[in-house]
Amino acid sequence: MKNRLLKAGLITAIVLHSITGYAQQDVQFSQYMFNPLVLNTAYAGYRGETYANVMYRKQWVNLPGAPESFTASVEGLLPNMNDRVALSARVLSDNLGPQKTLSAFVGYTYRVPLNEDGTKRLCVGLAGGLDDNDQLVPVGVSKKIVPDFNAGAYYYSPKCYVSFGVNNILEVNAVNTNYSWQGTNFESMEKKLHGYVGAGMVFNLSNTLKFKPSFLWKEDFRGPSNIDLNGFILVNDIVWLGGSYRTGLNIWNRNQEIKGLDRNDAVSLIVELFPFKRLRIGYAYDITTSKLNSYQNGTHELSIGIGFPHKDGRELSPRFF
Repeated sequence: MKNRLLKAGLITAIVLHSITGYAQQDVQFSQYMFNPLVLNTAYAGYRGETYANVMYRKQWVNLPGAPESFTASVEGLLPNMNDRVALSARVLSDNLGPQKTLSAFVGYTYRVPLNEDGTKRLCVGLAGGLDDNDQLVPVGVSKKIVPDFNAGAYYYSPKCYVSFGVNNILEVNAVNTNYSWQGTNFESMEKKLHGYVGAGMVFNLSNTLKFKPSFLWKEDFRGPSNIDLNGFILVNDIVWLGGSYRTGLNIWNRNQEIKGLDRNDAVSLIVELFPFKRLRIGYAYDITTSKLNSYQNGTHELSIGIGFPHKDGRELSPRFF
């Protein structure tokens, strides 16, 4: 038992140090740009139909105790509300070494039309829920259930979007839990306030090709800022091909930032296939660019999304975000 706990603690310390170097404690999904609800509750209703999505992520393969995450969500417009109100629900399971977190949120989004046909909207959303954090420590299992809130704003038009989201607003569960084992001190993985700012556009390259660049600025207000640069090509409205480059930047100085952190993160290669009009199947492979690269064999991520049309059978304009 002691050997197992010591090994778990050491693994967690290594992984936590790596994640701290990226300044992100929230779960990182590489395919968030195909389901932004994981970052911004105000996105609910954008697709104009009920939409369900699942994602599974196995990070840093062959590194014992590395993060393993799963999320499932559903969102859609309320009927008879002129497409102004959307509801959403999302669950998230995240395992990291001897620590496990289960979160569940329900959200409300109000969507303000900015033109006559409603293709341009400003959306604001709020989600509330619970975080269940279990930690395997030398004296047994420490369990903590706390409330939390997420909020966001989302503007979109047929050709572009701007997104702002804030997660873990209460930060009640961000109180660090420290424990000592075999003379070594460990700090538990706790959720902290995170902010996300992103934007993207879509351009027609030809009758069969479209180009979608985007970026995401991820902030935990403690360590280096993280920036994602993304680019995708849509071929015949059937397959998205592209990727993402993630890195840390010193956008401003922070006195509490740990010195000497590795700001390299990863390159993601991503493919999204639409075998049917309302069915999306995605896969991402992350190549770690930090010093952790020599200790693991990359990261795999699978996702599936499916839409359910309105009962009135109306056709929607294409949704690219």
